[in-house]
Amino acid sequence: MKYSNACGEEISRLAFGTMRLPLLPDGSIDQEQVNEMTDYAMEHGVNYFDTAYPYHDGRSETAIGKALSKYPRESYRLVTKFPGHQFMKKYDCEGIFNEQLAKCGVEYFDFYLLHNIYENSLPTYKNRDYGIIDYFVKQKELGRIRHLGFSTHARAENLEEILDFLGDRIEFCQIQLNYLDWTLQDAKRKVELLGSRGIPVMVMEPVRGGKLTDLGEENNRKLKARRPEESIASWAFRWLMNIPEIATVLSGMSSLDQMKDNIRTFSEGTPLDEEEWNMMLDIAETLKKGVPCTACRYCCAGCPKELDIPMLLAGYNDLKFASAMTVKMQMDGTPAEKWPDQCIGCGACAAVCPQQIDIPEVMKEFNGMLRTGPTWAELCRQREEAAEKMRAETP
Repeated sequence: MKYSNACGEEISRLAFGTMRLPLLPDGSIDQEQVNEMTDYAMEHGVNYFDTAYPYHDGRSETAIGKALSKYPRESYRLVTKFPGHQFMKKYDCEGIFNEQLAKCGVEYFDFYLLHNIYENSLPTYKNRDYGIIDYFVKQKELGRIRHLGFSTHARAENLEEILDFLGDRIEFCQIQLNYLDWTLQDAKRKVELLGSRGIPVMVMEPVRGGKLTDLGEENNRKLKARRPEESIASWAFRWLMNIPEIATVLSGMSSLDQMKDNIRTFSEGTPLDEEEWNMMLDIAETLKKGVPCTACRYCCAGCPKELDIPMLLAGYNDLKFASAMTVKMQMDGTPAEKWPDQCIGCGACAAVCPQQIDIPEVMKEFNGMLRTGPTWAELCRQREEAAEKMRAETP
């Protein structure tokens, strides 16, 4: 296993993310398989285990805590998160933190994150009445948190505001990063900003929830021709090895076979060469199903509603690739007067678009996509209700 140094700690370049643990037919976590995967990870040098309060409706923390309980506490780095990004009746920092410690069966967390600080959750984290930041800074002073950081799905243009607000109170940041989101979600800009401030990057969604493990027959054949013994997923991980700001890569592994393949990649694999790196970016372009917006912003000058059209087109492209709750999260943080339904269809934008995009039609379609299924707020309420039910059922 390869390692990096982050926050003065030696951590494995591969991390076990526990958002997609193996399940039994009744939908409960397969604890026996989680134990087996954790044992294999520990035996092969993985020492970074990432969970969060809402994962698996609150059961993930308990599952990984049980799996790690047989090992000396100093032999692994346990990571979890405070759910300030969710819409909750109250933000009980002390109650939730003590519950997390109890569920994991530990006295401290090695790395602790403020979960998903983004456009719409930033006011919650800033609210002094809730006292979220102050509470967790205090827990770090008390030794119940060794390193404090945050995760984010914020747009690149909002990340700087978040970093300025948090200042030197945080040590690391976790972002969504892969060769598709390098451009689709402007992850390149986020990495550059974090790197300029000396903040280690923890990566989530390296294979986009499994979407990058099968790139279609033609692309799969192209990769297999170059490296027939390697999985398609390994290309995504090896692509990330080229980015020096990255400290560790979280993989939400759901089976022992996935664990074995990923450990092999992070033990034996090497970074891509320049030709391979660019080849993966080219493949990413073939995966996008949206519109070819280059963010030239010619469309913005004449918009009577003053919409941020490139931002909306980026969200449309992301939502076209996959059913992305990230987009709905970001749109929840966008003022109502800036949503795509505010487009009046005048066509001034399309008339000057160098890519000849029918922007009014895209705005109409994007709005329909956003209105389909639960909003982020509704999803948060569903998760909170499920977690409350789970706690009530737990002896």
